[in-house]
Amino acid sequence: MTDFNKAFDAGDVDAGIINVVVEIPAGSNHKIEWDRKNAVMKLDRVEPAIFAKPTNYGFIPQTLDEDGDELDALIITESPLTTGIVLEARVLGVMKFVDDGEVDDKIIVVPADDRNNGNAYQSLEDLPQQLIKQIEFHFNHYKDLKKAGTTKVVAFEGIESAKEVIKSSQARWKQ
Repeated sequence: MTDFNKAFDAGDVDAGIINVVVEIPAGSNHKIEWDRKNAVMKLDRVEPAIFAKPTNYGFIPQTLDEDGDELDALIITESPLTTGIVLEARVLGVMKFVDDGEVDDKIIVVPADDRNNGNAYQSLEDLPQQLIKQIEFHFNHYKDLKKAGTTKVVAFEGIESAKEVIKSSQARWKQ
């Protein structure tokens, strides 16, 4: 397997077009994580089926969030993406998120070239509000059966805020 952090960087953050690696396909309840030390995708655990991911889930190469892992990305597509693929993605915003007391933000993206919907999604405001509600509900409750009350969606913020989170995560990676 490719070491994604060696093969790719975060992309053109200023232009809002970044590289994202898919870990978990939309609809999956498998918690697949990038194992940086061994450069492999690893099944961390199987979550209850009712907590299947509402979007594809991945990370941005050469970034570190405040929790010490690569910065997470929620990838909005109409069909699930395959674990281990890389895509150029358009930044729409950020879901400010706290998990067990740690900042664990999620950058919200779509494929940079989506000819199926004519690149209709350019900002968070373009996404269906029902999808935003489903994402918020999922992340507020996906640990309820094990550690209820340990996750909190704080806010959804726009493109400029997302770029700042990415840049801070790039700086952390370089330290």
